[in-house]
Amino acid sequence: MAFRIELNALTRWRIMSARTFCTHAPCFNVTMKRSEQPSNHIKSREVDLTIKTNVPEDESLKCHKPKKIKTALLLGYNGSEYSGMQTNPGVKTIEGELFEAVCKAGYVSKMNSDNPKKIQLLRAARTDKGVHAFCNVVSLKMICLNNQVAEKINAFLPSDIRVWGHVETLNSFNAKDNCDSRIYEYLLPSYALQDLTNKDWSDVPKSDRDIQIPTKDSNSIRYKSPTNPQKLLEYRVDIERFNKFNEAINSFKGTHNYHNYTKGKIFEHKAANRYIIQIDVEKPKIIEGMEWISVKIHGQSFMIHQIRKMIAMAILCVRTNTPLSIIPKTFEKNKINIPKAPALGLLLDRPVFQCYNKRVKEEFEGKKAIDFDLYKDEIEQFKRKSIYDNIFNQERKHQIFDTFLITTSSHIETDYIYFNKEGVIP
Repeated sequence: MAFRIELNALTRWRIMSARTFCTHAPCFNVTMKRSEQPSNHIKSREVDLTIKTNVPEDESLKCHKPKKIKTALLLGYNGSEYSGMQTNPGVKTIEGELFEAVCKAGYVSKMNSDNPKKIQLLRAARTDKGVHAFCNVVSLKMICLNNQVAEKINAFLPSDIRVWGHVETLNSFNAKDNCDSRIYEYLLPSYALQDLTNKDWSDVPKSDRDIQIPTKDSNSIRYKSPTNPQKLLEYRVDIERFNKFNEAINSFKGTHNYHNYTKGKIFEHKAANRYIIQIDVEKPKIIEGMEWISVKIHGQSFMIHQIRKMIAMAILCVRTNTPLSIIPKTFEKNKINIPKAPALGLLLDRPVFQCYNKRVKEEFEGKKAIDFDLYKDEIEQFKRKSIYDNIFNQERKHQIFDTFLITTSSHIETDYIYFNKEGVIP
């Protein structure tokens, strides 16, 4: 096959000695050497080159760079050992582990393997430190896709992070922006709803398991023994307390200003307004001898610490017999300090892509929707063994909720004085 390459004089003068244009199979190799007398090359504006190649003419002009395909990776993880989802230099994160695995599996070029931004990596939901996910979505550009994407990536991932599958998406797909809403679950032991504990603190520890409680001025430390584990196992919430908790947490439905439920936001920030679509509280269940309550929260989007502070507010309203009229007041301008419930109980159930899936189905034949139900068996197994069991075991072993409740209760009369029987923010 022969064809003509037209070069102007200036371009030819700049061609470097013995430069190879490309070594990729779909392209061609050619070497051009600069003459010792450049003037010989400026006399003509055209040069005929006959190149022998087996590549069809329409493919010979293609770029040698491998094609990158916009992809959605569907994954789940146990966040106990990680400092959150989002990449953060110097700390261990879910995205950091995932990006490294994708590179090792050969789906990212060496040139782009030093920075996830080069492959447009974005997540549907940014989970905080210690927070788990049954299902999350990451969008990125990958090369050389095949049917074994999940298997190959999982081979380079730790067992507490699993890729369920992948979807070739529209080029415009963005996991964050195309996500309509997020569904979270929060698990708490029902003993969290019992009355405040007695203030039998001591100035010296009675055992190495005693909980340290700093005074308000932080000049001294007080100690309190953890609750007897058998009492925690035996506790069963009564219907009155359960109903009050249910009513308290459902007070967050709708659009409200959550500047008191996150950090770095003031009342005037529009971004502090968030829309909660639905909240469901399941009836208590006995799991391995302890009673647990599951709360499902479906919202458009959430800010850092928002759900944990919502749960803490509902818990403490029940524990302190504070009227639920206090909750609407927390959406007002007054700044108050709301504690965070333990990260242990928070799980991302799944992000929702209803609008994107509808558009793909109606307008793009051949493109697939983002559907976690295709992997429901693997997800359910991972959920039970790697997340639920871990939560229950951690609570039994370390009494994490008990520590939170004891610590918080010790500051009710100093830092959280709005928890009172009048429901008044001083």
